[in-house]
Amino acid sequence: MFAHKGTLLAAAALAALTLSGTSAVAEWKPDKPINIIVPWSAGGSTDQVTRVVAPILEEALGTPIVIVNQPGASGSIGTKAALDAPRDGYTWTANAIANNATYAVTGMIEDTSIDDYHIYLHVANVPVVSVNADAPYQDFGELLEAMKADDVTVGTAGVNSSGGMALAAIKEAAGELGARMVTYDGGNPAVLAAASGEVIATTQLAVEQTEMIKAGKLRALTVLSNKELIVEGLDPIPPITNWLSDMPVAPDYFGVFIPTGADDEVYATVDKIWEEKVMNSEALKAYATERGADFDPSFGDMARERAMPVVIAEACARVTRGEAVLDPSEIGITCPAE
Repeated sequence: MFAHKGTLLAAAALAALTLSGTSAVAEWKPDKPINIIVPWSAGGSTDQVTRVVAPILEEALGTPIVIVNQPGASGSIGTKAALDAPRDGYTWTANAIANNATYAVTGMIEDTSIDDYHIYLHVANVPVVSVNADAPYQDFGELLEAMKADDVTVGTAGVNSSGGMALAAIKEAAGELGARMVTYDGGNPAVLAAASGEVIATTQLAVEQTEMIKAGKLRALTVLSNKELIVEGLDPIPPITNWLSDMPVAPDYFGVFIPTGADDEVYATVDKIWEEKVMNSEALKAYATERGADFDPSFGDMARERAMPVVIAEACARVTRGEAVLDPSEIGITCPAE
């Protein structure tokens, strides 16, 4: 039996149209540079990993990618600049996804939520509690006791940064602590402040601290996780649950985010690049291994699913601590019942 000639021609035409359509969607060719706004200072966790990912995207897209550091107000200034830019696919931003998803809860950016972005995650980061190498504290238990009695200074990148949220979570889990947060324009200056002795401790991310720990300028005491942190060239860093057994922890996912509103082909193209290039990147894997991050790229619905535990935890913690100016339910975040 043979198919009718017309049927074969129609099938061939449909196949060609399908292939052509797929190619068209997956072949966005930007004709000018793309800006990625990093809303923190150079050298911090977001800046570091974005500079690893940007060359991968640049090569695949065939256009320059310019990283623009625009720090201030716990990352909200640069993030708002990205949201306010034309929605044409040429202005992206980078951050911890929990920040972008919860700025409205703290009133730092009005009328925004996780739904304002197409999400591309690359690594999960963990905060580490470290002290200046000359500080007397040899483990986290000793520092915790000092925090209960003294005004221990802790350098972070601000209340909405990973370090600021980590310190707040420690206070919530441990009870009343005399730990005073000193804020800087990014994770890197906060870590340098601890390394120089300007502050006693820092709760910034491992990726921001590893060089100073390896150099003997900082002493890592614990990681905000329920398992020890293995970093190439360092002794294992013990989990905070060794001291605060009931403290909740969730992976802190970082990524690159493209505001909604651009043509569909922009997102389809980046989806394809993320899946084929970023999710298999040896350079990104090496960065994660050397710096103490978890290599775990994803995009789309999977990325959103992975992000939501830390988004919910941070939004609802704001409510618990009386820092929320907007109920998370108004932006689609449901807090667990007490």
